[in-house]
Amino acid sequence: MHLDEVFARYENDLSIVEERIRDIFKSRVFAIPLIGNHILDGGGKRLRPLILLLSSELAGYGGDTRLTLAGIIESIHTASLLHDDVVDGAEIRRGKSPAHSIWGNQIVILVGDFLYSNALRLAVLQKSQRVMETLSEATTRMTEAEILQLSKMGDPDISEKDYIDIISGKTAALISAACRIGALLGSLPKDRENALALFGMKIGIAFQMADDILDYMAEESELGKRLGKDLKEGKITLPLIHLLKTAPVPEITETREIIKNGFRKRGLQKILRFFKKYNTIENSMEEARAFIAQAKFELDVFSDCPARESLYAVADYTLQRRK
Repeated sequence: MHLDEVFARYENDLSIVEERIRDIFKSRVFAIPLIGNHILDGGGKRLRPLILLLSSELAGYGGDTRLTLAGIIESIHTASLLHDDVVDGAEIRRGKSPAHSIWGNQIVILVGDFLYSNALRLAVLQKSQRVMETLSEATTRMTEAEILQLSKMGDPDISEKDYIDIISGKTAALISAACRIGALLGSLPKDRENALALFGMKIGIAFQMADDILDYMAEESELGKRLGKDLKEGKITLPLIHLLKTAPVPEITETREIIKNGFRKRGLQKILRFFKKYNTIENSMEEARAFIAQAKFELDVFSDCPARESLYAVADYTLQRRK
């Protein structure tokens, strides 16, 4: 099954989710819905809402609450992007100017805060302690991971464990939460709830790994980001970590110097040559593929059905975004 087929099957539900996301941006303060429209009109796959809807279907739940919570999940994700773009000084987001470059850092940070708080306020109204615990844990992990990432900026000694901790929090925690919430809505037994949550965690890790790998492969027109953007920002991601572990000592030393001296165009070109020489990109992608295989294995506790096949399609998509 292809992801486009999955989205087509959920087109009506996702249209309702989109309306509920816009409702979360509603405010008497005009700047909030204005910035909200700018962000939402920029598009996005809405993978997290889709994952929550699919998890709910797998758990046997088809009620209206899933649509509201899918909107809440995407709103939390959007709030994190607003904050991330300010922290990173991003110059482009999904092929267009990011909100902070138009309205300024202060107002955009505050709109992100509004989005977080309003999304969680609406979640409270669903009157599920377990759902609130899941969302609160995810947002806490997201913030911790961003702080850990900042503390490791430009550090060539970052370990792969540190990297996994960062991406588990900043990306995978919310995807895992979407899966767990679907399980909770369907009142699945604990073992199946945990299996769904682990599926989400593992595809979230693979998704961010692939995104970090693509940073050294794609043109701006393909992914809406500059080649080598992470390196310029000082982020040491999986390809560089692999290179620093596997290359000969002279090239490791040279790579460390490039990292410590900050971004230079020639430095990036040299690192890209090292990646090619030592097959770093493919080795990194192989690690992401292993996480996808593990994720799919978690769903073996469920019988074969359209929802499970659709979740497999989402998992496969995480590694098919290249070109």
